[in-house]
Amino acid sequence: MSRKILLFAVPREEHIELSGTVTQVLPGTMFRVKLPNGHEVLAHISGKMRKNFIRILPGDKVAVELSPYDLNRGRIVYRYK
Repeated sequence: MSRKILLFAVPREEHIELSGTVTQVLPGTMFRVKLPNGHEVLAHISGKMRKNFIRILPGDKVAVELSPYDLNRGRIVYRYK
C-alpha cells in the first residue's frame, strides 16, 4: 500500500512595517520604540542586524515589523542614517 503525501505551500503572514524612534534601550537587545501614532512597542533586533553589529541608540529612527497577531511586540529591521 503506497501513501501519497501532499504538501501545500502556506503563504507567510504579512508583516506591518512602520517607522519609529527608539526611546529606551533594554537588556537582551530589546528596545522600546515609539511609533508615529503614539503607541510604544517592545522590539528586538533582526538576525541580520545582530550579525552585522548594527548599533542602535536612543533617538535613532528605525523601521519596525509588527505581526498582525501581536501589535505590542516587533522586530527592528532597519536603522535610518
